[in-house]
Amino acid sequence: MTADNPVRWEADGDVLVITIDNPPVNALRLGVRVGIIAAIDALEADSSLVGAVMTGEGRAFIAGADITEFGKPPQDPNLNDAVYKIEGASKPVVAAINGVALGGGLEVALGCHARVAHPKARVGVPEVHLGLLPGAGGTQRLPRVAGVEAALDMTITGKHVPAPKAHAIGVVDAVADDCVDVAKDKARALAAAGTWPVIAQMPNPSVPEGFFDAARAQIEKKARGQMSPILCLEAVKAAVELPFAEGMDRERELFVQGLTSDQSRGLIHAFFGEREVSKIPGLDPEAKPREVKTAAIIGAGTMGGGIAMCFANAGIPVTVLEQTQEALDKGLGVCRKNYENTAKKGRLTMEQVEERMALFTGTTDINDLADVDIVIEAVFENMDVKKDIFTKLDAVCKEGCVLATNTSTLDINQIANVTKRPQEVIGMHFFSPANVMRLLENVRGDATADDVILTAMNMGKRLGKVSVLVGVCDGFVGNRILHEYIRWASILLEDGCLPEQIDKVWTDFGMPMGPFAMSDLAGLDVGYRIRKEQEATRSSNVRYVHIADKVVEMGRLGQKTGGGFFDYIDGSRVPVPNAEVTALVLSESERKGIERQEFSDEEILNALTDLMTNEGAKVLEEGIAMRPVDVDITYIFGYGYPAYRGGPMHRADAVGLAECLARIKARYEETGDHSWKPAALLEQLVAEGKTFAEWSSARAA
Repeated sequence: MTADNPVRWEADGDVLVITIDNPPVNALRLGVRVGIIAAIDALEADSSLVGAVMTGEGRAFIAGADITEFGKPPQDPNLNDAVYKIEGASKPVVAAINGVALGGGLEVALGCHARVAHPKARVGVPEVHLGLLPGAGGTQRLPRVAGVEAALDMTITGKHVPAPKAHAIGVVDAVADDCVDVAKDKARALAAAGTWPVIAQMPNPSVPEGFFDAARAQIEKKARGQMSPILCLEAVKAAVELPFAEGMDRERELFVQGLTSDQSRGLIHAFFGEREVSKIPGLDPEAKPREVKTAAIIGAGTMGGGIAMCFANAGIPVTVLEQTQEALDKGLGVCRKNYENTAKKGRLTMEQVEERMALFTGTTDINDLADVDIVIEAVFENMDVKKDIFTKLDAVCKEGCVLATNTSTLDINQIANVTKRPQEVIGMHFFSPANVMRLLENVRGDATADDVILTAMNMGKRLGKVSVLVGVCDGFVGNRILHEYIRWASILLEDGCLPEQIDKVWTDFGMPMGPFAMSDLAGLDVGYRIRKEQEATRSSNVRYVHIADKVVEMGRLGQKTGGGFFDYIDGSRVPVPNAEVTALVLSESERKGIERQEFSDEEILNALTDLMTNEGAKVLEEGIAMRPVDVDITYIFGYGYPAYRGGPMHRADAVGLAECLARIKARYEETGDHSWKPAALLEQLVAEGKTFAEWSSARAA
């Protein structure tokens, strides 16, 4: 093996063992493709060899394409060349799938004449998550061995299939701990028989009439506008309806359609962005994360309990502090119930439930937190309460303990300044439900030490979160932007819209729910209390909409009371328009003398997305977010922003910043509203003809 040919081969008696050795995951870069072809040539040239086994070094067989080649001109040989070379060999080639075989890796294995997998191996075609489909015969070969239903499920979900299930559906022929040795025996047996299966020569699979129509309807419902699952369906359909060669042509046509789409560019941006946000520029290169062996959570409510579950899920002992034994028992009981519900769905065993619950320790005595390595406060969003807690933590916790707050809006610096160790205070903003949502918004204060920042970022990774580092302001990055477009959605109600129209625009865009259904889910009483506290200091120059307050005063608090902006019938989470709320909206417009007007869906969408662009630019120019990608990843993983659109800043680049700015300026001139005052950074970029991405790259250089 050389750097240019990361594939090695050697004879084991009469079988050639071909090993892919391209650390860390044996990705299919150019050198690997060249090496595979060279290895098959070596097999053909040696008359003493009866067949070959292909396997991977380390924990992967082949984990897919080389992401460093994304966006670069393709180089021959392409992956199809390598797969056809294997498939057309005059001697049998057996894949020994020692670890993950994903994307092109599974396509290489399907080009082999048999497949033997290690019991812990996994196979899959995850290209759909990048806006693509398998492009080297995966959509044509997979249905021929696994059946159309299983193949379609694998391609549209991108999920990894464990070896035993892969065997059950026909993707692999055998499962064995010594997969390489069993594969050698298989190669010899096929050679002795003088015949072996070639998937490309297998007959077309069949499906019941109407199968694809029903599948399309189901996919469109779940995909919420994402194109690649539909492309996958069309490619698998070709495996049923077309001869293999024509099916391959159709697969290629659909692959190129995905590859050249804005959606694929958005998903690839999100893919790389998820990795980029973990890299924090400007920190002391000598700083290291602190060791965290034990944790504590203050508060056993919805957030506290969910955060505690995150630690238990990661195998970290966690102490939960509550004010009363009753509240503690209730909170821990909810955690147990959540685990037991997961077990009922088959995702955990009852033994695992007990293992995780054994990691919980409940207490009502703050002194029991004296020796933990990290404390996360998760109580009610009130500055005085949080200051009181941190004063007590400062007195109790050991030196070196990280003191974190789960606040979603409050000033971290004010909290840190009540302690004698502000350098050890950081925000760790989990999203609800904390044990499910993947975003962790880490908030550094003015004094937060670099090793504390690294500890919080590393902790997020251990908990299975996507961590983004942000700075201090009201609402940080995510909620600050959210508050702007939620506020404007309320203004649109007064000016002529109804909640169902605005929410439909938002869900058609790809968001999981609209702003009003989301408010109902969160509980309208929470925002109501905050607004009432702010009433005395609210500027009279800021347009204030009373509709949400009056909905609460009608006794409609959201889903928990069966109705808020919408009705939720018989416990359903499906929002249904409510006639009383409609009447309220109309009467509020009349009360304020507002002549209601019609808004097109495009006008509503532009208003909400332009506000995101403008506020996102302000967040960047103030240094609250370091890079546009930090805003994008925050929204994708914390707010359900469709990943195929790449995040709000990426989408603004794709739409065109000049176009966005023109609308923002027009709205500002029309309304004079502070939300629409154009961000200086946005004006600068348009004047220079640059995008957010170009601005970010220039700063990083």
